[in-house]
Amino acid sequence: MMSGIFGAGSLLLVAGGYLHRMAGFGRAWRQLVAEAEDTPAAAGLTAESSTESPAFSVLIAARNEADNLPHLLTDLLRQQPISGGFEVLVVDDHSTDDTARVVEQLAATAPFPVRLLRLAAQPGAATGKKAAVQAAVQAARAPWLLLTDADCRVPAGWVQAYAHCIARHPAARFISGPVLLTGHGWLATLQGLELAGLVGAGAAGIARQRPTMCNGANLAYRRQDFFAVHGFRGNEQVASGDDEFLLHKLHAAFPGSIRFLADPAALVSTPAQPTLRQLLRQRVRWASKWRHYQTWAPQQLAVLVLLANLLFPVGAGLWLLGVVPGGVVLLSWAAKLLGDVLLLRPVLRFLRRPRWLWWVPVLQVAYAPYALLTGLAGLRGSYEWKGRQVRP
Repeated sequence: MMSGIFGAGSLLLVAGGYLHRMAGFGRAWRQLVAEAEDTPAAAGLTAESSTESPAFSVLIAARNEADNLPHLLTDLLRQQPISGGFEVLVVDDHSTDDTARVVEQLAATAPFPVRLLRLAAQPGAATGKKAAVQAAVQAARAPWLLLTDADCRVPAGWVQAYAHCIARHPAARFISGPVLLTGHGWLATLQGLELAGLVGAGAAGIARQRPTMCNGANLAYRRQDFFAVHGFRGNEQVASGDDEFLLHKLHAAFPGSIRFLADPAALVSTPAQPTLRQLLRQRVRWASKWRHYQTWAPQQLAVLVLLANLLFPVGAGLWLLGVVPGGVVLLSWAAKLLGDVLLLRPVLRFLRRPRWLWWVPVLQVAYAPYALLTGLAGLRGSYEWKGRQVRP
């Protein structure tokens, strides 16, 4: 009897807590979008590029990205002008393809400065994205650093949208932007739906001044602040987390200085992983940083999300064993799904993917074993990425 009461109470407690948190996140997201829509573009930021130091240094870490880089670099050629302009720094992380040649070809004709940094030529010849970003930050000439990944696509108003955001929020020190996952088929759709939830939750946390996550494919921060918090010092041994560890550091050092850019003009797209094996490798890489978080907010959210996704298999098991009534199990499931809908519906509307909402029940069925597998593998800390075996 007591076990049944305890089991039912636990299911409802987790489901209720999750519903409450996701409903709050959904409200925060809608407020962010409404504020962005009501704020006019800042004046004086759309002038032609000047001969002064650039306003932004666009940093791109690349390893064997010769096929993807031309698309991103073409997008950068189409950027709407801003006062001060921008430069582009591409760091070649020991590529074995024509990545360097692609960058050198653009540098010869681009209307803005394009520089190639070879990580193999840096002192110590370090490897990995953190080493690449560190080298780019050291070489950057602009006060603001704007980061994306080599396999991403950026809209024509991307740099300008960040310039407008900085003008509206002069006290901002770190700005996170939205990311859309693209691709075809059920696997890409489920990945896109998962990432939409992460983007929404990350944006809501920032809006509430309790930042938990961001995406390194679309963010900006002040160069001087990178050095003020000693960059990646303290988590150099973790291959992942070049984005979120810095987010947490800057929030701790400069409370209230984190912003989310809920502007469609800043929406960066990145391709979904083409196979389940590659997807699992990527998610294990993401999960490997969780145990290294130094703040409670992201850990608390990760635990709540994991427990909520276990409601389906655990609830079904308790019901089959006769421990918990079926009505309680169904109620906990309904609360969990309602929480997902309350967050994802406005986010998917912003991403122009409203039909993905119908895939929420499908994702839920697959998510519990998927989350457990990647979470446990991430705790181990060893995984393969871009042809390298990464160990803790």
